[in-house]
Amino acid sequence: MNKEIIKFLRESYNMTQRDFAKIVSCSFSLIALVEVGKRRVTSALEDKIKTAFDLDDQQLESIASVVSEISKGVPPFM
Repeated sequence: MNKEIIKFLRESYNMTQRDFAKIVSCSFSLIALVEVGKRRVTSALEDKIKTAFDLDDQQLESIASVVSEISKGVPPFM
């Protein structure tokens, strides 16, 4: 999991960083720092996000694929 996936998830649910942090049970500042690249996504944070959004590894791989395609400027569903 990386900062782009976290931002994609947060924006997909139309959440602020504060809302996302509440759902994930972490600090707002951690989410903000991760999204700007000043903190890395730890396994503990990844586990919290997976639990909060009921994601398994396969779903996370699918999201990562979509995020990767978006970053290339390619529409993900074409």
